[in-house]
Amino acid sequence: MRRTRLTARLDWRGAFTLVELMIVVVIVAILAAVAVPIYRGNVEAARMSEGIAGCGTIRTAARVYIAMHSSLPEDVDLAELGIEDDDLDGRYFDVDSYTFTRDAATEYTISAELGDLTYEIDEDGLETSGDGYFTTGQ
Repeated sequence: MRRTRLTARLDWRGAFTLVELMIVVVIVAILAAVAVPIYRGNVEAARMSEGIAGCGTIRTAARVYIAMHSSLPEDVDLAELGIEDDDLDGRYFDVDSYTFTRDAATEYTISAELGDLTYEIDEDGLETSGDGYFTTGQ
């Protein structure tokens, strides 16, 4: 008789208990707490990569211009370097995010800004910040 009651009780149990559901919720919360910072870091790296690539595009155009004309014009803009507005339009940056500053006949600084993030390189492709990454706050 006792065996019949136990079997009947086990057959009825088809739902999860509150403790089991709470354990699942805790596990999902822990996974989310780990995944969100990793995701944000990847998004930030994608933003930086786009800015770095844009600076490289401008640097290549400036090197070609210098090779053809042996120096940069006094008031140089990106159109004179052969860069069209669409060439620098990306997901995070557009043509207005980049600044080209002529320092001398063949010396220049290129910067990319996104909010409070800034990335700068010189004519040799060396990062003026020194760490190869965007710097925060100006």
